[in-house]
Amino acid sequence: MMTLVMNAGIELLDEICAIDKEVLGDFSRSKQISIAIQEKRCIIQQNEQGIAGFLIFTNNFFEHSFIDLVIVKPSERRRGVAASLIEAYVEIAITPKIFSSTNQSNTVMHQVFDKTGFIKSGFIENLDEGDPEIIYVKLT
Repeated sequence: MMTLVMNAGIELLDEICAIDKEVLGDFSRSKQISIAIQEKRCIIQQNEQGIAGFLIFTNNFFEHSFIDLVIVKPSERRRGVAASLIEAYVEIAITPKIFSSTNQSNTVMHQVFDKTGFIKSGFIENLDEGDPEIIYVKLT
């Protein structure tokens, strides 16, 4: 199966938002996704079936790169899509330190960060009650 990781174009907004809705349950992040695409801060992994997942990043986390969001289409999970997106982003990140985070309860994402060479860097409490946000960093 051929896969391709590339920048998302605005023509893919509806497909990307549909995947996000499938995961989140609503379209509440559509504007955030649209802005990220327009600012060229959204990459996708595409295969023969369409978009398998997407990643949104920023470069203003205390002047470092930060992966804001990694979303994988439910039918494409456990196939390396998240790791592939993260590895592709690491190649284009403009700072030597790349940060990201996930809830303590998100065991699958902790495994992805471990697989892609990220290490735990700290945590933030009180974002989601009873489920601290674990901060990760990758030093390139």
